[in-house]
Amino acid sequence: MFPPGEYIRDELDARGWTQEKLAQIMGRPETAISQIINGSKAITTQTAKELGAAFGTSAELWMNLEGAYRLALEEADASDVARRAEIYARAPVPDMLRRGWIKHCDTVEALAREVLRFEQVPCLEDWPPQLAAAARRSGEAQEESFIGQVAWLCRLRQLAPQVPAERFSASRVDKHLEELHALTQSERELRRVPAVLAKMGIRFLVVEHLPRTHIDGYTLWLDEKTPVIALSLRSGRIDWFWFTLAHELSHVRHGDRPLIDNDLVGRSRSVPTSDIEIRANEEASNWLIPSATLSSFIARTKPRYYKQRIIQFAGLHQIHPGIVVGQLQHRGEIDYRHDREMLVDVRNIVTRITVTDGWGRVPDCA
Repeated sequence: MFPPGEYIRDELDARGWTQEKLAQIMGRPETAISQIINGSKAITTQTAKELGAAFGTSAELWMNLEGAYRLALEEADASDVARRAEIYARAPVPDMLRRGWIKHCDTVEALAREVLRFEQVPCLEDWPPQLAAAARRSGEAQEESFIGQVAWLCRLRQLAPQVPAERFSASRVDKHLEELHALTQSERELRRVPAVLAKMGIRFLVVEHLPRTHIDGYTLWLDEKTPVIALSLRSGRIDWFWFTLAHELSHVRHGDRPLIDNDLVGRSRSVPTSDIEIRANEEASNWLIPSATLSSFIARTKPRYYKQRIIQFAGLHQIHPGIVVGQLQHRGEIDYRHDREMLVDVRNIVTRITVTDGWGRVPDCA
């Protein structure tokens, strides 16, 4: 769409006039006429009247030309808005920028390329990426939550190849399970977790969850023989850490299909909707503290869950007392405010011992 100034230029050429002469006729500064012709200055109603008088046309002609030109410019701007809305509907762009997952871009198309590169899809029409099936659950997740989960999974896929591990086998997992369980006794032993998982052939990393996603953990298979366990450490409590890790370990041992694990622990703990999740929860709880053992302790102790009794029970079974407190909370035996000092925060320990994205850390990507 041409600016009205092109038509003014045609009128000047037809008459052999210069911009200076038109400015003198209209009683305007020559710079004002130049700005109108270049499109940097809009034609007002007064200017339209003066142009009409100068060229022997109607004022409406120039107002119509001006209106059509400005509308065309706004339509171009609106197309950028529509394109940006399309991108934001498929990716949590503000969160991705904040986390350093994508670069700030000067144009909408550059932003689109950044998002497509990050999520590894050829075009927006091919969104979501194939791995997004792991995040989709029937009857669950608002769209905003879903796109955040997809981005989290894509970041996990980027980082996982950086984590070293032995060749995976089920026998390796079984061989080192007891060694891994021994690390539950103290938060100081957490530093050895990645190494033991690596001996099993499992890559372990931490990616902070995005707002409104409620992700606790995920088991990714880079291929049929390369499992990855990722935790979000949405809570840094030691009982959350160990239960979520044990839950994902169950998925690895059974070769379960990928599925995001949300709200595994805490007061908002979700009710499992599949046999796979029920099994993973049961195996995680029993691996930490055998159900019969905990039930026996409850029968002997209820309702007097004194701190010293919990510590003695935990010491006897070589497990951190915070894990016992977490199990008792889940069973509804004690309130969530009970013995909170035992629920130590281990996030700062865990994020220092493995590849971590979040809390200000942005690892390099291959």
